[in-house]
Amino acid sequence: MLMHMLVLGFLVMGLDLTISGSAQAQMAQAKPLKIVVLGDSLSAGLGLSASAAFPDRLQKALKSKGILVEMINAGVSGDTASGGRDRIDWSVPEGTQAVIVELGANDALRGIDPAVTRAALSEILTRLKARHIAVLLCGMLAPPNYGSEYSARFNAIYPDLAKAFRVPLYPFFLEGVAADAKLNQADGLHPTAAGVDVIVKNILPTVEEFLGTISAQRS
Repeated sequence: MLMHMLVLGFLVMGLDLTISGSAQAQMAQAKPLKIVVLGDSLSAGLGLSASAAFPDRLQKALKSKGILVEMINAGVSGDTASGGRDRIDWSVPEGTQAVIVELGANDALRGIDPAVTRAALSEILTRLKARHIAVLLCGMLAPPNYGSEYSARFNAIYPDLAKAFRVPLYPFFLEGVAADAKLNQADGLHPTAAGVDVIVKNILPTVEEFLGTISAQRS
């Protein structure tokens, strides 16, 4: 009888240890991914409350799907790709696991030489890759007022870099929102809260796939 009780006790203890180990594994999986959105006013949320800005809305959308992230809004209104490059060290803190790069709209609006934009974005990707941080690159399209040659050179930047650095690309950050007066503020450039929600809805599948690859590498 005593031996039976000892065996039963060890079995129970083993079960407890198994449950404890399983719980620890679940806790590890539930640890939020640390993500930085490195961008300009489109991600900073110019004209909107912080809770209506892209990073916050994206975090909420991911949470509704059971994906926990710790999102940092590193959007700076008026920033160019070169500006993002110059502040990358303090905008992307240690411990960051992924960066969503949303830069270039101001370059296109100001007619900056696409070679300058390309070089700045290339350096951003190089430096993030050196830090072993995963990147999702968001593309931008040039307005037509600078002509077809400028547009062709600018628009090619994002797919070219995504291919060269082997990072996922979301082709056009303002997909479904650009030029829609109902989804943009009075300036016609910055999305309203409803516009941000459209951006989030459209980019969400790409972000889910992107984060899925990171989670798979961590496990």
